[in-house]
Amino acid sequence: TVEAFLVSVSHIPLLSVGFNCALGADLLKPYLQTLSQNTSFNVSAHPNAGLPNAFGEYDETPEEMQSQIRSYLDDNLINIIGGCCGTTPGHIKLIADIAKDYKPRVSEAVM
Repeated sequence: TVEAFLVSVSHIPLLSVGFNCALGADLLKPYLQTLSQNTSFNVSAHPNAGLPNAFGEYDETPEEMQSQIRSYLDDNLINIIGGCCGTTPGHIKLIADIAKDYKPRVSEAVM
C-alpha cells in the first residue's frame, strides 16, 4: 500500500517520494492523492501515456495526458512531474506548458 511504502522510507532524508511507470496518469491519481495527504516529502509522478495496447504501444495523446496532469496540479498533489513509457517530446512539452503556471505542492501533512 501507499501507506506501507511511506512507513518504509520515512526515516530517510529524501528529496521526494513518488511513482514512476506502471500506470497512466488517470489510474495513478488515487495513489498520488493518498501519498500527498500522508507525507511532508515532495511528491513526484512520472506516469505512462496510458496503458499499453495489444501491440505494446501507448495510445494516450499528449492532450489527454496534459488534461489528466492538470488535475494533479489543480489538486496540489505534486512537486515534480515527468513522463515514462509512451511519452514523447510532444507529451512533455504540453505537460511543461501547464506546469509552469502552477506553484509546487505545499504539504499539509504532518510526519
